[in-house]
Amino acid sequence: MSSAIGDFSRKIIHIDADAFYASVEIRENPNYIGKPIAVGGSVSKRGVIAASSYEARAYGVRSAMSSSKAMALCPELLIVPPRFNLYRRVSKEMHEIFRNYTQLIEPLSLDEAYLDVSEATHFDGSATRIAFDIRSKVRDLLRITVSAGIAPNKFLAKVASDWNKPDDQFTITPEEVPNFVLDLPVKKINGVGHVTAKKLAEIGVRKCGDLQKIETTDLVKRFGKYGHRLANLAIGLDNRPVQASRQRKSISVERTYPEDLSNHSDIEHAMNKIVEELDMRFKVVKEDYFPNKRFIKIRFSDFFQTTHEQAIPSSREKWVDLSIFRQLLHQGLKRRDRPVRLLGAGFGLLPTLACEEDQLTLFSHQE
Repeated sequence: MSSAIGDFSRKIIHIDADAFYASVEIRENPNYIGKPIAVGGSVSKRGVIAASSYEARAYGVRSAMSSSKAMALCPELLIVPPRFNLYRRVSKEMHEIFRNYTQLIEPLSLDEAYLDVSEATHFDGSATRIAFDIRSKVRDLLRITVSAGIAPNKFLAKVASDWNKPDDQFTITPEEVPNFVLDLPVKKINGVGHVTAKKLAEIGVRKCGDLQKIETTDLVKRFGKYGHRLANLAIGLDNRPVQASRQRKSISVERTYPEDLSNHSDIEHAMNKIVEELDMRFKVVKEDYFPNKRFIKIRFSDFFQTTHEQAIPSSREKWVDLSIFRQLLHQGLKRRDRPVRLLGAGFGLLPTLACEEDQLTLFSHQE
């Protein structure tokens, strides 16, 4: 059990928009209200779902699911092509609202962010009331809804924002942390997927209270460096600061599979879907970043993990090239003759401004 002492004096809010892409599309087209809709690629082009409305989720439609499977689950589903410029604009409008309360804002994606309101003076410094006011303003001004989690750190704030979703909020006070984490399922911990949860269950760990009873050294033996983080999160400890000027260094998609993939064609098919979702995610940030490398990640059934990468030398190159990601995958698979439990693919990123400066420098040398 970890003996680290955390800082429980901070006031962190995690804001998470409710079915963001789908909600924006419903706002733009009232005819979608009450209907199951999803944002994603077409069935005919073997598309992937990027987001789904709550009506669609009732049928089991989820992000990263193939559009064909989504239609099989919900024949009445309306699949709308994504409009990332629109989503970026709405996201910026949300952040303008956030800045009325604090400048310490760490965006995680277009639809979620951490806010550190520890020094905020609004509502006598009440983070709970600040979160309520933010949600009210987003609803009134942008005509979409967000959920909020309020807690002393980022880990618990993110857990709390999902507690009463959609269109609600949940607060965990510093005094409540010890009792709250006791019954918190370990699957709520970021990074604990189906396989890790299964391995924890094998040693009698299903809740954070169970995890607290396991020595940190034993967790490190089983899960490597991640064992330290498991021990800390089990007691509600997370000292990561809210980073207001966070610059992306990469963008990626990872999937941990309920059952290990052993068939080569299944592994390749899974990678195809990951790359398609990566394409969608990259379109969200492509105005601000330039890919300078591709990479794949593989975690095998014995938890051995490997990555393989390739530089992208030209800004004119086709970035989302499935054939190259497949080559990287095949090279990575040669490193271990075991089934695969996790796959990932991504880009290393440079800010667009830096790329433009590099190109200007290149041209100036050619003059």
